[in-house]
Amino acid sequence: MDGPSLPRYVQIAEMLIRDIAAGRLADGTRLPPEREYAAELGVSVGTLRKALDRLAEAGLLRRIQGSGNYIRAQDAPASVYGFFRLERPGGGGLPTAAVLDVTRLAKPSDLPEFGEGPEAHRIRRLRSLDGTPVALEEIWLCASRAPRLEAGDLSESLYLHYRRALGITITAVADEVGLAPAPDWAPERSGLRPGETCGYVERLSRAQDGARVEASRTWYDAARCRYVSRMGKA
Repeated sequence: MDGPSLPRYVQIAEMLIRDIAAGRLADGTRLPPEREYAAELGVSVGTLRKALDRLAEAGLLRRIQGSGNYIRAQDAPASVYGFFRLERPGGGGLPTAAVLDVTRLAKPSDLPEFGEGPEAHRIRRLRSLDGTPVALEEIWLCASRAPRLEAGDLSESLYLHYRRALGITITAVADEVGLAPAPDWAPERSGLRPGETCGYVERLSRAQDGARVEASRTWYDAARCRYVSRMGKA
């Protein structure tokens, strides 16, 4: 059950932003000529230019007439996936998500307290980087903030959907990282076998009013990705 995808030009911009943050695109790097780069990415020149416009507006790209497009690296580039911490082993990678299930349930007792009511929407997703499955997510959003939540409405960037459709802006997250057995609902295509020890992240997320509105669990394949949190330049 895949929700609406982000427009292709947004995906390209986000891919470049994550590569900048990971250091794969260093300050001053000259991008390939636009027609050549568009062909490499399998998009039209117009789509590529819209993506580069987003970077330029964010101060991440310098255009020099007659010379080309040059990366301007920043400490913390703004990104749709600003709170998504998984990257390819070499850094970066475009995140996508496939929704496996959305169900409204009583909040589980083994999660930290969050939200005001007794129920939450449980969202299970398969996360990929550059098309390769790397992680499973189980996200619990307090139902008092969203009486209705349908799988078909969710975009690949869940926090973007929260902001646009629900008026919830996630402003801070707290992650605890460790190891845990993969869940018993892990599908075969995830690459994680139920019960197998894997990377694990437990997260609490706060909205713009400071309230805890979401708790989540992520199980990830450490052979296919890594957990990275950056503060300033490394």
